[in-house]
Amino acid sequence: MTGSAPAPGGGAAPGGAAGPGGEDDRGPLRAAFSGLTTRGRSFMAAGGAAGACSYVLGQPDLLRVGALLAVLPVLCVLVLHRTRSRVAAARRLAPARVPAGTEAWVHLRVENVTRVPSGLLQLQDRVPYMLGPRPRFVLDRIEPGGRREVAYRVRSEQRGRYPLGPLQLRLSDPFGMVELNRSFHAHDMLTVLPRIEALPPVRPGGDSMGRGGGSQHTIAVAGDEDIIPRDYRQGDDLRRVHWRSTAHRGSLMVRREEQPLRARCTVLLDTRRGAYVGGGPESAFERAVSGAASVLSHLAAAGYEVRLVTDTGPVLPGPEAKGVDAAEAVGLMMDALAVVDHSPGTLLADAGTAARGSNGGPLIAFTGALGPEDAAALAALRGRTGAAVAFVASGQVPRALEEERLTALRGTGWTALALQPGESLARLWQQAATELSAAGRGRY
Repeated sequence: MTGSAPAPGGGAAPGGAAGPGGEDDRGPLRAAFSGLTTRGRSFMAAGGAAGACSYVLGQPDLLRVGALLAVLPVLCVLVLHRTRSRVAAARRLAPARVPAGTEAWVHLRVENVTRVPSGLLQLQDRVPYMLGPRPRFVLDRIEPGGRREVAYRVRSEQRGRYPLGPLQLRLSDPFGMVELNRSFHAHDMLTVLPRIEALPPVRPGGDSMGRGGGSQHTIAVAGDEDIIPRDYRQGDDLRRVHWRSTAHRGSLMVRREEQPLRARCTVLLDTRRGAYVGGGPESAFERAVSGAASVLSHLAAAGYEVRLVTDTGPVLPGPEAKGVDAAEAVGLMMDALAVVDHSPGTLLADAGTAARGSNGGPLIAFTGALGPEDAAALAALRGRTGAAVAFVASGQVPRALEEERLTALRGTGWTALALQPGESLARLWQQAATELSAAGRGRY
């Protein structure tokens, strides 16, 4: 939840020039008087006219009527100006990260922290046009200490990070004499992730996830740290006491717990501008980004330790980095995919350096159009990985030439498939698993 409580008088009056911090350059009180409506100005004019007539005609009762007409708008300005400074607002996103094409709810809460009821309130939240029209709400008077909550939905078909806010509040008194604006400073950020397609629970080796004995799937082994004993802690199982170290150290020592060895996978995303044509949510580049996000999400949920690299280098430290757990690393990579853009590179030669460290795990690549140099770079990567699957989302070359390049890439040991517009990644994922299983290689 994001609250906003600017200093008193922090809003700009209608038509006024906003100074630093959102205050009108003419001063908060003077700006408040500029918020008089036509009715309020008419009352003040009528009061002045009544006072003048009272002086000319010598009618003291008429002076009292004129004073009442002139003072009422002034009182409304003072009360509303004070109320404007004592109205708090907050915004909450549910959730703050959504895949493209999925709705998110924005909850607004307005609270009256004064001892007097507020007048009519009109809310308007600033929303980028990609998320839809600006929402507007009208709230009736709020009792002292009361609050009101409203909500609206936002949705974007295009990934990215979108700011929401600041919230604008318009207050009016019960008599319709004054209307004042208040703009809160706080805003929130909605992250729209790439489209994530559910993939079938198979490995590119033919087995279902969690079934079979893939040599690099999650297993429990005794690594180098496991044979190094540690000091005994209260509650440790006495069956794990390491007697040789205990006799050598002179204090009770126990064996360390066995640590799980997680299978690793590297996802390579080609971001070169020249490898793709077109734009928009259905472009080839967006299909590649969506595919990379789908595979990352799918393999992370299956227990894999995933890495994301591009043609320019690693996007973020992988889960093996100190202080970063697997779930946090996947979340950071998905956030990076939400805003990833084209790179100025022309070749995939740098991908070899970026993809190092896969430690024999599978390599899943999403690329644009491939030239002969790019195929050679991918062929060099094949020898350092387990299974190697390339999903090529080009569309700018003739189908015959594209198939020829895919065939050449398959000759280097890659399983290469064309990711055409409207093609289901789930079907291609199943096809890749079937082809690798038939070839008897690349079992995860």
